[in-house]
Amino acid sequence: FPFPYTPYLIQERFMAALYGALEAGRVGIFESPTGTGKSLSLICGALSWLRDFEEKKRREEARLLALGDGGPEGEKERLASAEPGQPGSEDGAGEPDWVTAFVQKKEERDVVERLKEEQFRRKKREDRLEKIRHNVQLKYAAKRKRSEEDETKRLLQLSKEVLSEGAGVDVLEQLEHNEEELILAEYESDEEKKVVSGLEEDDDDLEEEHVTKIYYCSRTHSQLSQFVREVQKSPFGKDTRLVSLGSRQNLCVNEEVRRLGALQLINDRCMEMQKNKHEKKSDEEMEGKKRRVSRTVCPFYSYEQMQFLCDEVLVEVKDIEQLVALGRETKACPYYGSRYAIPAAQLVVLPYQMLLHEPTRSAAGIKLKDQVVIIDEAHNLIDTITCIHSAEVSGSQLCCAHSQLLQYMERYRKRLKAKNLMYIKQILYLLERFVAVLGGNVNQNPNCQAVAQPGTVLKSINDFLFQSQIDNINLFKVQRYCEKSLISRKLFGFVELYGGPATAVKTNKENQKLAGLQNFLLTLQQGSDKEGDPPVEAEIDQLQTASPLMQIEGFLSALTNANQDGRVILNRQGTVGQSSLKFLLLNPAVHFAKVVEECRAVIIAGGTMQPVADFREQLLSCAGVDPARVMEFSCGHVIPPENILPIILCSGPSNQQLEFTYQTRDLPQMMDETGRILCNLCNVVPGGVVCFFPSYEYEKQVYAHWEKTGLLTRLATKKKIFQEPKKANQVEQVLVEYAKCIKRCSQAGGQMTGALLLSVVGGKMSEGINFSDDLGRCVIMVGMPYPNIKSPELQEKMTWLDKTMPRAAGQAPSRVLIENLCMKAVNQSIGRAIRHQKDFASILLLDHRYARPAIFNKLPQWIRERTQVKPAFGSAFAELRKVRTFILNTA
Repeated sequence: FPFPYTPYLIQERFMAALYGALEAGRVGIFESPTGTGKSLSLICGALSWLRDFEEKKRREEARLLALGDGGPEGEKERLASAEPGQPGSEDGAGEPDWVTAFVQKKEERDVVERLKEEQFRRKKREDRLEKIRHNVQLKYAAKRKRSEEDETKRLLQLSKEVLSEGAGVDVLEQLEHNEEELILAEYESDEEKKVVSGLEEDDDDLEEEHVTKIYYCSRTHSQLSQFVREVQKSPFGKDTRLVSLGSRQNLCVNEEVRRLGALQLINDRCMEMQKNKHEKKSDEEMEGKKRRVSRTVCPFYSYEQMQFLCDEVLVEVKDIEQLVALGRETKACPYYGSRYAIPAAQLVVLPYQMLLHEPTRSAAGIKLKDQVVIIDEAHNLIDTITCIHSAEVSGSQLCCAHSQLLQYMERYRKRLKAKNLMYIKQILYLLERFVAVLGGNVNQNPNCQAVAQPGTVLKSINDFLFQSQIDNINLFKVQRYCEKSLISRKLFGFVELYGGPATAVKTNKENQKLAGLQNFLLTLQQGSDKEGDPPVEAEIDQLQTASPLMQIEGFLSALTNANQDGRVILNRQGTVGQSSLKFLLLNPAVHFAKVVEECRAVIIAGGTMQPVADFREQLLSCAGVDPARVMEFSCGHVIPPENILPIILCSGPSNQQLEFTYQTRDLPQMMDETGRILCNLCNVVPGGVVCFFPSYEYEKQVYAHWEKTGLLTRLATKKKIFQEPKKANQVEQVLVEYAKCIKRCSQAGGQMTGALLLSVVGGKMSEGINFSDDLGRCVIMVGMPYPNIKSPELQEKMTWLDKTMPRAAGQAPSRVLIENLCMKAVNQSIGRAIRHQKDFASILLLDHRYARPAIFNKLPQWIRERTQVKPAFGSAFAELRKVRTFILNTA
């Protein structure tokens, strides 16, 4: 494999296993710890396979073309190989031999023609890219042409402004003109009209062959950018056609649209502008009629500009930041320009939310048939799929959406077509029924309506639809209408125009009705100011910045899932406004099945994939994947064995057995023993110590107990104590102070040797944070962070698993789920310790239950093979003293 430096042995094994999985069309679960060069192994292994695959494909094409162009001799060979027999004979299917030979000949001719066409397109594309790569003058010519076009547009706009001066345009007319854009266009369903989307120019150049490609997905924008930088540094950096995809929020360069802020608003506004571009022609063709609507069209959505950007993307590997900068420079939309480059790309880099959601995948033009998908950072894959396809709406959002939509319908009733009115009335009815199910009335303030029977109820989708009395409504059609008509965008514009209390509204009969909307928003605000009511300022802000109908559209879409795959949770709390409806997806495999079915191979990779049973059973088995197609690869670490010391500690300094169950962890003696362990550790471990607790509540309880007993003061003599904040915006500040303190102590010497950070499993610091080097010389796990078994969502998931999954090794599937959720959280947290090949740290698991085989085997391989089980604290402390010597000597 080509590699920028001599690879580690485990990297060679990783690449070989990856190559084999792609060649055999397998579904692979790959685990390679942080610091082992996983990204580079994925790049070099996968692109080596793609290079070889394309070479084999070219050779096969050349053979077929040679056979097709073989002239009379080649014809004789083919006929001889067909063995037609006697002219009057028939084959086994009863067809005469000459018919069979004719059909075969036609099929071969069709294949040859198709291959010739593909070769022509490929050559055309390669020539164009080569010209752009080497002909700098071409770039400048295109840039100069764009500048000239901009200048022409500017002068034209200036002349229009000069002509309009003194024309006496009335303010009242201007308001009417603005309102025209809020009115819904005539709606035609997919059955009535096949919606044709595309550019107004000829699209032939975009219809290139769909070459075999690799779709690489990761969780966050920064992880994708980091991966692209690795590709740029790799031996494949110059020759790979790579396309980076992202949301409009990340890729839009139209400042007017970007200012909208909320992703849904940006999406809707962008789609509306596209629609305006396609409808512009028909508007202009209306002879003798005054155009009523001035449709806003995006200046960056231009065929020539986006074709140029598309070529630039394919010529050189670019990450999203470089793509946006190029979009601004070329005045072309990076969002659509990058999508037009997908057919010719070899490597497509995208967030895995985009790949896992079928409508988004389809809208982006992603075709998975016979392609390769690599999902990196996939430890949370099941949770991500569940989250993408789940939805929640509050009573306040339902009532607010009903009020807004009712006002909108009343205002424009005479201007709306019959089909629009029909769908709006259906949506209003749905909203009424949803609020009624929560025990409220849409015509009253939701924050003033007390719920008669508080509590949480779970229902199947069908039961919920029957109880809500909406089983006679086709939710598929309503959801499709919302998506195609852009009603939420129109509603947002309407509320923006009339919703604010300070907005001047014309005084006529129709506009007097709009006072209800303003009063409704004001009563929401006033209702939240009363003492004893929970603060809902954040929710009010959300309602004012984006129409709640957008959130409700997601809930309607969720209700179209199959009855057995999800549940609706009715959460009635305090008032109707505080109550909510939530759709919970139980079977994530149903949405992953299509990905696995269509793809040639799927690789699920991560630094910590243990326990893999969840992926095998909940995701792949339920998606109908043959167990023989699934393969696992897990490798050790590149760090030497002496660089890590994992210890399972069974008892503390006073021989108190460590078992942090819900019954025992609150006992004073258990909290005291934990404090004594930390005091001893802080005496011998220099630098930073990170201690993970099962929950915020327990961390707060232990902290208060230590404060009361004076143990906190003892700890503070050796380490400055930091606590993980609950608010996300405070995390960075705490981490900066923590790092500064450790650096200061290491330079100054003295009694204080570093800092102690009290963190929470599943919190802000248990994933995605690097406690490398002195920031994490020891990571401690207090107890086993089992999830809250009383949670209705978890109970429903457990019941569903017990009904649908077979028992594994005598254990109920629900029990396995609980253990796997616990160990997944543990593995993510302790994985913060070792972050690169020269790092070193100790890991302490405080609970004797970690030594049980069923739990122990769910630790990552590289930790498991080096773990020591210590029944007594003395022997563990002796090992940690050796670590202190090792750290000081290494430093």
